[in-house]
Amino acid sequence: MVPMNAPHQHLGQHLLHRPVLDWYAEHARDLPWRRPGATPWAVMVSEFMLQQTPVARVLPVFESWMSVWPTPGALAAAPSGEAVLAWGRLGYPRRALRLHAAATAIVDRHDGAVPADREDLLALPGVGDYTASAIASFAFGASHAVLDTNVRRVLGRAVGGEEFPAASVTRAEREWAEALVPDDEAATWAVAVMELGALVCTAANPRCKTCPINELCAWNLAGRPAYDGPPRRGQAWAGTDRQVRGRLMAVLRDAEGTVPRARLDAVWSDAVQRDRALASLLADGLVIETDNGRRYSLPT
Repeated sequence: MVPMNAPHQHLGQHLLHRPVLDWYAEHARDLPWRRPGATPWAVMVSEFMLQQTPVARVLPVFESWMSVWPTPGALAAAPSGEAVLAWGRLGYPRRALRLHAAATAIVDRHDGAVPADREDLLALPGVGDYTASAIASFAFGASHAVLDTNVRRVLGRAVGGEEFPAASVTRAEREWAEALVPDDEAATWAVAVMELGALVCTAANPRCKTCPINELCAWNLAGRPAYDGPPRRGQAWAGTDRQVRGRLMAVLRDAEGTVPRARLDAVWSDAVQRDRALASLLADGLVIETDNGRRYSLPT
């Protein structure tokens, strides 16, 4: 077993590369943002949409979005409220506002073309470390460690021998992940490991018997020891402020124009929680208040 904080020279042989790349060549899903003709903008939109959202839910929204706004300039020219409306029920609608802001910045700073440089990407609104690395890798073939949840789980098991990684990326984890990036096919390696985590090395009920690196996986070879770290955060929904926000947003998305406060009050009986959720939507810029708080709408 290679400890999670092991120095990266222990990973020098890179025995994982070929079996993972060969598996991906045979089993990769046909997704529009992975096709040869996909533009850097298509890759960027997909990365925003896929954050904490399954592929099956993203696909129809992605296709519709790209047909309406095929370039950053097209989105930047539209009102931000239209972006929120088109986001539909993907969840975390702040991502729509951030994507709109990023499109505007691309037009202002980069003549409407998604930049290839990772530092330029990081400077865009809503683009963090993972998203910048993913866009640079998948859209431009750059060589970066792309550490999303799936990748971290695969490498944590295969190399670190642990069922689940830490809650956030550690410096040591990044160092050995970067050491595993191959000299050739770096971008394909990144998406292949991601796909392996999504389809085989899943969080629950991993399909170890069909895994291409089953015989190389430190966690599997150790007998798949159970996770014994800090409690992992769940994805509670029912009764949360997120659920209330979702119901309020649903009313506004379905409305034409503004809606009276009474329609929003009707969606949730707990007035304190409802007011808190509405206040957070206003603070995020996802909802506009008019008529002295008597009517509300999506941003225009």
